[in-house]
Amino acid sequence: MKAVTWQGRRNISVDNVPDPQLQEPTDAIVRITSTAICGSDLHLYEVLSPYMDRGDILGHEPMGIVEEVGSEVTNIKAGDRVVIPFNISCGHCFMCSRGLQSQCETTQVHEQSTGASLFGFSELYGSVPGGQAEFLRVPHANYGPVKVGHDLPDERYLYLSDILPTAWQGVKYADVPDGGTLAVYGLGPVGQFAARIGKHLGYRVIGIEPVPERRAMAQRHGVETIDFTKDLGEELRSMTGGRGPDSIVDAVGLEAHNSPVGAFAQNAVGLLPDALAQKAMDVAGVDRLSALHSAVDAVRRGGTISLSGVYGGTASPMPLKTMFDKQIQFRMGQCNVRSWTDELLPLVEDPSDPLGVTDLVTHEVSIDEAPIAYKTFQKKQDGCIKVILKP
Repeated sequence: MKAVTWQGRRNISVDNVPDPQLQEPTDAIVRITSTAICGSDLHLYEVLSPYMDRGDILGHEPMGIVEEVGSEVTNIKAGDRVVIPFNISCGHCFMCSRGLQSQCETTQVHEQSTGASLFGFSELYGSVPGGQAEFLRVPHANYGPVKVGHDLPDERYLYLSDILPTAWQGVKYADVPDGGTLAVYGLGPVGQFAARIGKHLGYRVIGIEPVPERRAMAQRHGVETIDFTKDLGEELRSMTGGRGPDSIVDAVGLEAHNSPVGAFAQNAVGLLPDALAQKAMDVAGVDRLSALHSAVDAVRRGGTISLSGVYGGTASPMPLKTMFDKQIQFRMGQCNVRSWTDELLPLVEDPSDPLGVTDLVTHEVSIDEAPIAYKTFQKKQDGCIKVILKP
């Protein structure tokens, strides 16, 4: 089969690799019909490359048609159409039973002291082959796959794999008071959905984004937008009665703009041999923190900051004095996808499309064009906001 494989920093290719096979009685094989490039994939493309091995199959936002199931899989069958959550969870362990599927004790990666295994996301999360391919082996298929109908196009359902529940969790974690103001840092795919979800839930939403095309997309959905500037905190306070937003979703993460120190650290680590680079990331501050530090400055006293963006440095410095003084609450973590899919499925199937799932993709290309699409997405060229690959 064809698959998108990692070959080195900023170097991916489309290769012919062996088709996946059932390995456990709880597995399923899914023929992929659509799969997306996520902002997290760009971290593997660049900053987190020390955790990748040549030939790793990328991708964690897939959906498709079930081809084959193991003997113990009873909830789906061949011919069913399914969306595959990016985290692999069993559904019955201590963590899953508490709605923390991203911490699934059955699939935790103990060698890296990390949470549940993820599709296509490096040795940090289990080195499980990803979904940017023609076929995908899905472990724990009795629980993970979300069965959907056959009538609506893929774009209605695909984002249930990751970015839509990630945005939903981010807004829920932000604990916005009724009628309150939510600021969303970063209007990439997750930020776009977080802003739309905020509007859907009745909040005032302000999106912060340096790229004009992304601001324009958010404005189509009633979101106020501003550029990311050095006076951003003052601007947000002036828009909110002098206090600042009640809540902030940081949908940017470790590769934020305007973070020269973090950018230098990331580039320096990227030049080291993998073993030394991994050690450096374990003990150093390698995140670009401009967005997060700005959020700490801007959120009102007693407000909440919700982190949906991925951070990777263990020793990244934080302004604890300010955080303590302002009594800021933080919530964060990988999305617990299966905790939210039952709430979200009716919204994506609603003919009125209240979350605007049909207005996100800017580039739909063949899987053969994945190397070019990665470059375009990373460099934010050609108005690129979301890329869908068709195997």
